[in-house]
Amino acid sequence: MIYSKNNSQHYIWGNNCDSWVLNDSDDLSVKQEKMPAGTAEKLHFHERAEQVFYILKGEAVLHINNEKFQVKFGESISVQPGSKHFISNESEEETEFLVISSPSTHNDRIEIEK
Repeated sequence: MIYSKNNSQHYIWGNNCDSWVLNDSDDLSVKQEKMPAGTAEKLHFHERAEQVFYILKGEAVLHINNEKFQVKFGESISVQPGSKHFISNESEEETEFLVISSPSTHNDRIEIEK
């Protein structure tokens, strides 16, 4: 089957951010996500999953282990297991990106209180 935002499982997270599940298996998760301007997720880490964030539209800021990386359209960044991180959209426009996780992040997200 061919998947897209039009026929994939959809859910809302954070401050009205969207996620479409394009692939969801034990070994691999692929999601297309959209964040309105000025939104961010919570600081967290994954014990097992490595993640790749690929920007499809706009730009995002990835906060990884107290470092800040601006990632623009057409660019990607990897987050290794155990790295404390979160993504934010500090721009005036919405951003859209793929987040690819291997293995899946099911039951592998530990939020860090701040």
